[in-house]
Amino acid sequence: MPFSSSQRLSANEGPKEKGVASGREFILLTTALMASSALAIDLMLPAFPKMREEYGMSPDSSQVSWIVTAFFLGLAVGPWLYGPASDKYGRRGLLFAGLALYSLGGILASVAPSWGWVIVARFIWGLGAAAARSLSTAMIRDRFEGTVMAQLMSTITAVFLLVPILAPSLGAGLIQIAPWRIVFWFPSVVGVLLMLWARRLPETLAIDNRRPFTWSAVSTAGKEVLTHRQTISFTLAMTFLFAVMTTYLAGSEVIVEDIYGYGSWFPLIFGVVACLLAVNSLNNARIVKRIGITALLRRMSVIGLFTSVALVVVSFTGNEHPQFWVFYIAVACVVPVAQGLVPNCNAAAMMPVPHVAGTATAIIGTFSTAGAALLGSVATSAFNGTVKPFAFIIALFIFIATAFIWWGSSGENEGLGSPT
Repeated sequence: MPFSSSQRLSANEGPKEKGVASGREFILLTTALMASSALAIDLMLPAFPKMREEYGMSPDSSQVSWIVTAFFLGLAVGPWLYGPASDKYGRRGLLFAGLALYSLGGILASVAPSWGWVIVARFIWGLGAAAARSLSTAMIRDRFEGTVMAQLMSTITAVFLLVPILAPSLGAGLIQIAPWRIVFWFPSVVGVLLMLWARRLPETLAIDNRRPFTWSAVSTAGKEVLTHRQTISFTLAMTFLFAVMTTYLAGSEVIVEDIYGYGSWFPLIFGVVACLLAVNSLNNARIVKRIGITALLRRMSVIGLFTSVALVVVSFTGNEHPQFWVFYIAVACVVPVAQGLVPNCNAAAMMPVPHVAGTATAIIGTFSTAGAALLGSVATSAFNGTVKPFAFIIALFIFIATAFIWWGSSGENEGLGSPT
């Protein structure tokens, strides 16, 4: 049965057992767990030129973006290793297993003898990272609901966006003082440290709210998730919004380095955009409490449409080679809006299915992450030496996401939370 509001812990409350994380520490820990996936992506970006050189790629090869794509595919498949099982056995034990796999993936990537094996290791790494990401979401859904969950997810997003701000500069610094494969070793150490900290994490799924772990039970839960209009529409919206981010992650280094020749400035440029991502998420956390999740999603999606159209217009200027700062100002207006919608779409998708939160996170995570990874890969392969494909594809993704947001929040679901 779904939990009632009175059964939820507030952000300041926490379990009373000695040695167990308090409410605030719970939020910090789940934020760090979710940020571990971002660390395993953004720390890699400054090492792209070294990877191209090491594995015999051309200096402008987009093949190196598979270091991102393979990880995202692991993130997409991984929730099925943890989500349905966690509805039966709880979240905590499976989280430790995933963190161990996360660290192992980094180690395997560091000793891989060829590019193909690096990609395999990155997929395994993503499988491990999926535990921290999906189970953290399930644990948050266990303890919070509705607008409170949306506000908390936006705040967590803002905090863990410090990772994209700092990670490229950290990666560049590590490469200066150590072999470039340090970008694989460092996250592995972080994974071990998170395992030690997570020992203070409480089990959030009560015994009487657990479900059988059988094909029939998982199938029933999956059918409930997939047939709920609100859940599926916001999952699809989140997929295309997340694809904006994967397109940006995979394409930004190529654009900055190969089109504009500002490779040495890439960590700073990337960090500035990440700051705007964090500011927008904090702003969303403030606004959602005041106007509600429905109004916020609709208004921000429309703003996203206008900014994406502006990006397309800018891409035509300068004889299809727009001035760098004009182009990146447009990017800095589009990407934060799209990314800021993701945690609210995630909260809206999870609202109707708290009683199958583990299975729901698996389905939502698989759809959104695999779809975004593949869409981002297609977008990157369309690179033609100009910024036009990048701009057009991002605008298309935002247009489709906006359509799903309005469909999911229309009619009887306008208040969010109503069944189909």
